[in-house]
This record gives sequence, C-alpha cells and structure tokens, in this order.
Amino acid sequence: MKLHNQVAVVTGAASGMGKAIAELYAQEGAKVIVADLNLEGAEQVAQGIVSSGGTAKALKVNIAQLSDIENMIDTAVSEYGTLDILVNNAGIMDGFEPVGDITEEKWDRIFDINTKGVMRATRKALPVFLEKGKGVIVNTASTGGYNGAHAGAAYTASKHAVVGLTKNTGFMYAAQGIRCNAIAPGAVMTNIQASMNGLSEFGVSRTRLTQGLIPRAGSPEEIAKVALFLASDDASFLNGTVVTADAGWTSAF
Repeated sequence: MKLHNQVAVVTGAASGMGKAIAELYAQEGAKVIVADLNLEGAEQVAQGIVSSGGTAKALKVNIAQLSDIENMIDTAVSEYGTLDILVNNAGIMDGFEPVGDITEEKWDRIFDINTKGVMRATRKALPVFLEKGKGVIVNTASTGGYNGAHAGAAYTASKHAVVGLTKNTGFMYAAQGIRCNAIAPGAVMTNIQASMNGLSEFGVSRTRLTQGLIPRAGSPEEIAKVALFLASDDASFLNGTVVTADAGWTSAF
C-alpha cells in the first residue's frame, strides 16, 4: 500500500474529487479525516470506507471558518496521533462574472473558501509537519489557475492564487522535508455546478470559446489517482509544481 498507516485530511470530501481521493487514500492504507460542510455526505463516505475495511472519520468543516479549519487538523492529530497528508480540495465556482460584474460579497466568499481556506489549513498543518520533518500538501487548483478563459474573474483569480501559494510553499519548506504540489483539473464530472448561481450570460458566452476544445470530461477517480501519486513516495522529487489533468485541453493554447 502506497499510504500505509499514514494520516490524511481531505477537504470537500463528501462528493466529487474529494470523495474519490478520500476513498482511494483509504484503499491505499491511509487513515482519513473526511471533511466537508455537508456532514451527512461526509458520514456516508466515511461509513463506506469503514465498511470496506478502511479507517475514516467524518467531520463537519466550513472551510471559510478559521475555527473549523483548526479543529479539523487538531482532530486528525487527536484521533490518529499525527498528520502526514493534507489535501486542500474544497472549492466553489463563481457565476462566470467578468470583473465589471462581480460583487464584493461573492468575491470575498470565493476567496475565503478557494484561497484563504487553503492558506489557513496549510498554516495549521505546518507545525505538525515541521516537528516530524516531513509532510505532504496536495492542493486542488484548476486549469483556470493559469488561464483566463475557463471561469469568471473571482474563481480565476482565486485559483491563480492557489497556484502561487503552492509554488511558494513548496520552495519555502523544501529543506524541511515538506512537499507541496497542486493538481489543475480540466473539465471533471462533479457537482461543483451546484455552487454556481446568477450566471453571467456575457461571461458564459465568452468561456464557450475554449470549452468547445475540451476533448472529454474526466472522472473524479482519474483525479484521485493523480492525488495519490502526489501524496506517495513515487512523487518524492516533485515539489512546488502543478500537474495538469485535462485530457490535453490546455495543450491547444
């Protein structure tokens, strides 16, 4: 098993990519904190893992709340003794609004979840990793993290920030045995659309120009395999980088 006896926290793990990552990590021997605002969904995932012979605990976490994030990391350590892997996967979409149409409220909400939540969870996990002399962080970025035509202004900016934070964290703590990498998924079949509201007709029409080039949509399980690679010793020489998983979509431009 690639993650035998390791402890992992996965945010946004009640569905989609987070669910697939939590389940695959458990299959590979990890003890998993299944963190999500949707506690019922998180409990279903955790119960499924346990019934399959794995180890997991569901935890209700609002990634926009500092107290929830700190409790999440503290729970992993108190429940399983340590923390080895942090997967910052939770995120929401905007409504494809260009900068001229984005509201202050929506901008702040998207950044609180997509970017500040990643920073806060990483900051809380770092003392544990530094004391151990090792640790792994896997962030879910997006092809929208280095491209301007895949979402609205807020989501695009928030994921660009995640890419920058990933690179900086990987560089800053490389000598302390900590690796921080990100995955940039393209189109993936998840329920992130449920977080979208008040779609901008103009923004949607502009992003269609690139969406027509998508070779195919990926499955959450395909992204989970990338997350497993990055968390495992197979990726021991990867740090501060972003792995694009989009079936070749962004290779076109």
